[in-house]
Amino acid sequence: MTTYVYSFGNGMADGDATQADLLGGKGANLAEMSQLGLPVPAGFTLSTDCCNDFLSSGGSYPPELWEQVRSALTAVEESMGMKFGDRENPLLVSCRSGARQSMPGMMETVLNVGLCPDTIPGLIRKTGNERFVYDAYRRLIMMYADVVMEKAEGIEPIDGMGIRSQLDRIMEELKEEKNYVNDTDIPADDLKKLCELFKAQVQEILGIAFPDNPEDQLWGAIGAVFKSWNGRRAIAYRRIEGIPDQWGTACTVQSMVFGNMGASSATGVAFTRNPANGENRFYGEWLPDAQGEDVVAGIRTPNPLNNDTKNDQNAHLPSLEEEMPVVYKDLYDIREKLEKHYHDMLDIEFTIQEERLYMLQCRVGKRTGPAALNMAMDMLEEGLITEKQCVMRVKPSQLDELLHPIVDPDEERKACIVAKGLPAGPGGAFGQIVFTAQDAVNWQKKGKQVILVREETNPEDVEGMRAAEGILTARGGMTSHAALVARGWGKCCIVGAAMIKLDFRTREMRVGGKVYKEGDVVTLNGSKGLVYEGALKMMDATENPRFKAFMSIVDKFRTMGVRTNADSTQDTLIALEYGAEGIGLFRTEHMFYGGDSDHPLFLLRKMILSDTEDERRQALEELFPFMKRDIQSTLATMDGMPVTIRLLDPPLHEFVPHGESHQKELAAALDITTHDVIRRGEELQESNPMMGHRGVRLGITYPEITEMQVRAILEAAAELIRQGKNPMPEIMVPVTCDVKELVFAKKITDRVYADILKAFDLESIDYKYGTMIEIPRAALLANKMAEVAEFFSFGTNDLTQMTFGFSRDDTGGFMSEYLDAGILDADPFQTIDQDGMGQLIEYSVERGRKTRPDLKIGICGEHGGDPASVAFCYANNLTYVSCSPFRIPIARLAAAQAALKSEEL
Repeated sequence: MTTYVYSFGNGMADGDATQADLLGGKGANLAEMSQLGLPVPAGFTLSTDCCNDFLSSGGSYPPELWEQVRSALTAVEESMGMKFGDRENPLLVSCRSGARQSMPGMMETVLNVGLCPDTIPGLIRKTGNERFVYDAYRRLIMMYADVVMEKAEGIEPIDGMGIRSQLDRIMEELKEEKNYVNDTDIPADDLKKLCELFKAQVQEILGIAFPDNPEDQLWGAIGAVFKSWNGRRAIAYRRIEGIPDQWGTACTVQSMVFGNMGASSATGVAFTRNPANGENRFYGEWLPDAQGEDVVAGIRTPNPLNNDTKNDQNAHLPSLEEEMPVVYKDLYDIREKLEKHYHDMLDIEFTIQEERLYMLQCRVGKRTGPAALNMAMDMLEEGLITEKQCVMRVKPSQLDELLHPIVDPDEERKACIVAKGLPAGPGGAFGQIVFTAQDAVNWQKKGKQVILVREETNPEDVEGMRAAEGILTARGGMTSHAALVARGWGKCCIVGAAMIKLDFRTREMRVGGKVYKEGDVVTLNGSKGLVYEGALKMMDATENPRFKAFMSIVDKFRTMGVRTNADSTQDTLIALEYGAEGIGLFRTEHMFYGGDSDHPLFLLRKMILSDTEDERRQALEELFPFMKRDIQSTLATMDGMPVTIRLLDPPLHEFVPHGESHQKELAAALDITTHDVIRRGEELQESNPMMGHRGVRLGITYPEITEMQVRAILEAAAELIRQGKNPMPEIMVPVTCDVKELVFAKKITDRVYADILKAFDLESIDYKYGTMIEIPRAALLANKMAEVAEFFSFGTNDLTQMTFGFSRDDTGGFMSEYLDAGILDADPFQTIDQDGMGQLIEYSVERGRKTRPDLKIGICGEHGGDPASVAFCYANNLTYVSCSPFRIPIARLAAAQAALKSEEL
């Protein structure tokens, strides 16, 4: 019989923190805290296997589950001294989702399960607090109707007015009628009436009655938690985070403890260190007389946890340290115990019931990139973790955050502050204001940069939050939904900017007497919580001594090389700053783009449109010094490091002039008519230029083109050797599909090489000759290609295109549908398709090295900076990866982490 249910409580547990795959992060860590002897209310977890079986069966529970749940529930009843559904001493439970990886706000929770007309009187007698009981009941009706009766049943509300919104409106109308400011002001009698109004509205809108039966509530809530794994927002979040659909979620059923029993009760969320900047301070927020949903929903401004972390927004509110010093001391001691046990920063949820502390959750906390770096280095210095653990603590994507722009301090000093809030997400961002998540998505698709402005975000906003450059909310604290999600993504975010007033009907934001309309531009400083009018200048944020110290530790464990793709001296200097160990792709054709390219481009066009070999050779002679100049500059900058120079690759028609003035200039140079220029250009047009006359094929048709390029490379190197430098050029022949192409080009190379040695009186030049593997046939014939090639470099962009039969420039029209339908798990142009194209790479590496054991192998497509692709390259023994300059630190870290993970296997 399959075990689906795992119990915890009273210092005992069936599982532990290592079983997140089975119990989800929540269930696994509740089990661990129970074993540590922390005050955890008893409960049990239904496994992710149970979820997957439930979903695959179309929503039927496994037969053996009923008895396992009944047995576990009995154990909880004995532990807590209460009975589920009992009239005199009722036990209430919560049903909470918990995937193996945190997905904040994406799935569902139902609190106060088991409360109904039969159990209400007993709970009132037991607590002596009628108001509390009816407050808990109205919360149950709201959550259950929303989560179980509407969302889990796939009901799409009309005009966005779901049942939860309608019930909220009923409560707001009552508050307005009775002049109640806060929810906590509503007395028991009015809460009773509210509960009846709620149930009537549920019946009217959803067509079925709210279930006032504890057993029905429990099984309905469990099913809804499981179904929420396939909710729209959960699916969207998984796509963004790359979380596999087959993981499923666990469901934890836990005894309720109540933070809404009056002033002596509370609920809160805390981090053992500051998740925004990594500072070693106990950081968190709490609300008196509240349940957990109140804190994360951002409806009420939360109080600071302690005096040490008060800020401008909450300085007037009492801290937990002030209000309940004994409870705060207990919580602080638990913070210390958890950090020493987990050796990491923890995100914890707690409830205080009549000044007694209970722990409801503990998980490794999400953090910004700067915080991840600071925590890793601090914990290393504190002796909590080793250097290897330090390297594993920072995700490659978090390094990307560190390289994100910040607001230029000089510009900021001159700018006027529009609003202030809490600094929830790193860096700076500017964009046009939009007020809905859908508008953020739509505007971003049109190429606009947007700032999403909301009262507070909710999980339904996740796609818009992802599309926006930054997020600004009027309400909410550092543990609100917006803060948690933005922090996990490293997205610029400011929350709780209470001075902004939003009018969604007119699509306006008012701050004081100033009005900002949809489309107006603002700048956010997410590290300081400041909002400015207009677009402020941004600057690079990499001059961080801690960053450099961390990367030096990273390189201790990295065994695979990291090079850069660079086409200019400026790119090269940036790459060296970021730790490049060579250039894996220098594209000769890029000298014809950008600044100072007009004359070289004119000469290239002259060569392309030449009718005879003599005309071509004359144009190539004129072009030669420009090509040699650019290559020599790069070789000199990378002195002593390899530089892989790809011979001319693109289809020639890309360089043909279309403007009349350029056509006339070219016609005059060639002594032909403008009509002849147009005609020759049209003759170069191809049906499928990406598979046409390009790369090595040009050199076979026109050997003089290869000859000129090879001479530019080797003569540039020879002159540098004469200057006492150590150039290391690698000549890469692109678009090959057969070894005979390499033989053809190698004969030209050997002849030029001999001429250069003689002309410069040199014994040798340290160069290598190789090819770019970007056609499946070349990969399949790797053993033959390696007879001539001294190195392979996988051009993974074109190899992906050729393997899938996808045009890399046109997949935007259908790729999102492929991902949404689960046909592909990821965009193969962003991360290597290990199942398909990966086999070509594996085969090519194996066969190539069988022919030439010392064969150097790298990749130089966009995948070189993708962490999953870097790990794949490491696993397949590639010599190096090459990526754009700004992604080098990411590749270095990913390569080091791949090496460390291999040690664990």
